[in-house]
Parts: sequence; structure tokens; C-alpha cells
Amino acid sequence: MRVAIVTVGDELLVGDTVNTNAAWLGERLTERGVDVERVVTLPDRVADIARIVNEYRAAYDAVLVTGGLGPTHDDLTMDGVAAAFGHEVVESDEALEWLAEEGGYAADDLAEGTADIPRGARLLKNPEGVAPGCVIGSVYVLPGVPAEMEAMFETVADEFAGEVEHVTSVVADEPESALLDRIDELRDRFDVTVGSYPGDSVRVKIQGGDEEVESAAAWLRDRVELVDIEEESGE
Repeated sequence: MRVAIVTVGDELLVGDTVNTNAAWLGERLTERGVDVERVVTLPDRVADIARIVNEYRAAYDAVLVTGGLGPTHDDLTMDGVAAAFGHEVVESDEALEWLAEEGGYAADDLAEGTADIPRGARLLKNPEGVAPGCVIGSVYVLPGVPAEMEAMFETVADEFAGEVEHVTSVVADEPESALLDRIDELRDRFDVTVGSYPGDSVRVKIQGGDEEVESAAAWLRDRVELVDIEEESGE
């Protein structure tokens, strides 16, 4: 399963808010064997949201969109997704009923637009907040508030699945540039995906089928200078 993640918010683009939603979703989806192939951050602008959602829903099995949901002036995520499908945003009777039963909100208590979702969309209830999300076609619309987004994603997590790959790491006490020839040979010899992440040491991440990954890791450990685990942990 191939997916794209779209995070919406001017505050993300200018650095006022750290985009933890993309990292959290990427990790959770990868754990489920899903291939996350695109992550993009967009401004609170209906035309931009509609254009990217349209492009990505044609290219991927699913698109997850997180951003402001609700009635405030910059909560335009739902409008942008609705525009991508050519649908109106309408008040959801199901959302009003849920808010009344679960949250104790009468319709008159809610700001106009709180319960709006695109016409024809499937409602996603918000276990940690008020404004609902939705699913329309292959597009999942989730809140921007991290606690709300995470709780809502868990209600649909079973709809995202793929082949879970085995992952292991080899930590080398050598410069990354010195490892390039052995990493290239590793890729040639084994049917695995390889990534290298430098810091005080270099972590070589190997991903693929169980046996192939273990064979590749053993081959690499025999050919690099490994970090002393006791020294690294300060023991």
C-alpha cells in the first residue's frame, strides 16, 4: 500500500509549530507495512490543498491530510479537500448527533461550521476533541492538533496495511565517506534497502525480508569497524 501525507498550516511553514504529525504518521504507517512515498506541507489556502489532494489521490492508494478542522478563519483543510472532489461542505447530521450524545453539545452551542464535512464523506469521530474528520474516496482528513490526530488515526489504522519488513542496524565507527564502497557492495549482494545516517558514528539501516536482512547485516558487520557498545553507553 502506497500513501502520501499532506500537512496543512501556515504555522508549519514559518516554523511556529514543529510538524510532529508527519513524523508520527510516517512511523505508524511504516510499522504497518505501508510505503509512505510523499510528505508535503501546504499553506492554509484552498486552491493549493485541492490541487495537491487531486494529484496525490490519483497517484497513491490513500492520502492522509492533517490540518485545522472546525470553524475558525484559517481552518480551510476540509474546504480544500471538498474542492478537490468538487463537493460542497455541508453540516453533518451524524456529527451533530454524535456531538450531542458524546460531548453534550446542543447544535446552538457549536460555532457555525464545526460539524461540516464534504457532502457524501464518511464521518470520523474525534475521540479527543470536537471537530470531526472524514474519509472521502481514498482521502482521510484528520485534525491538526497532534493528540486529536493520533486518536482519530487509531480509529482507522486497520484500513492501512502492507507487508511488514524486517529492519536492523549496523553502527559503524568510521566516516560515512569511507563506507560507501561497502554499502554499494551490500546493495549489489543482497535484496535489501539500505540507508546511512551519520552522527558521532554511522548507523546503517538495512530493511527487507527477515533472512536477507540478517545475512546482509552479518556480512556488513564482518567488514566494518563497529562501535564499542560499552564505550558508546558510557559504561
